Amino acid sequence: MAAEAESGRDPQFASTLAKGLDILLAFRPGETLLGNRELVLRTGLSKSAVARLTHTLTVLGYLRHERALGKYRLGAAVLASGYPLLAGMHIRQVARPLMKALADELGGAVSLGVRDRTQMLYVETARSTEELLTAPDIGAAVPMLSTAIGRAWLCRCGAAEREAVLNRLRLHDAEAVRRAMPALAAARESLERRGFCSSPAEWHPDVYGFATPLCAQVDSQWFVLNCAVHRKRGRFATVEAQAGARLAALAHGLERLLGLR
Repeated sequence: MAAEAESGRDPQFASTLAKGLDILLAFRPGETLLGNRELVLRTGLSKSAVARLTHTLTVLGYLRHERALGKYRLGAAVLASGYPLLAGMHIRQVARPLMKALADELGGAVSLGVRDRTQMLYVETARSTEELLTAPDIGAAVPMLSTAIGRAWLCRCGAAEREAVLNRLRLHDAEAVRRAMPALAAARESLERRGFCSSPAEWHPDVYGFATPLCAQVDSQWFVLNCAVHRKRGRFATVEAQAGARLAALAHGLERLLGLR
């Protein structure tokens, strides 16, 4: 994981800290409890290292130890450490009412995301009150290559940053990156021509995805707007024509409110 990938390349890299973060990152959505054995398998760390790190993280409040089960759950300190980041994102407060209005109009979900390593992370979401589509919550991560939001980010970022991310993805699955290149090229063409790119029920079989990046960085990072609509709303081409255009218009309006245009 992160500690193994970086420790040998950077003399300033604090590998012990990275290993502790790897422990926290081993928890996945829907998994409340993990034991030391699972953590060893997921992090690649030794049993003794995992034991020391889980003890330290428990003392600091980042983990809670369920003694009866011999397992750990994430502690409140994890949430506390992330709150200042979310609270400091002024873009969330500006975008939220616009996102909610579009979600209600389309009967879907509208999200705002940023890159986190080799995935996209939602920092704000809005969902239609009339739609049963379950939208990922704030903090949920989605793949980079198989989603509209991930492709939009890859098309908008600089060449060096894009290649760095693709290289990290290649280390994990070079064939998947090769297969994704045509879709990435199509996304770039669509963004240039129509202002948005699409994902026709690829990542989720029942959901159409549409995305567009903002025209400039905010707080030194690229933000991408994403819209998810259940396929029961109609044929893909019909939904795309409406949702894509409205999402692009939302992005332009948000850019003006943020002073980017």
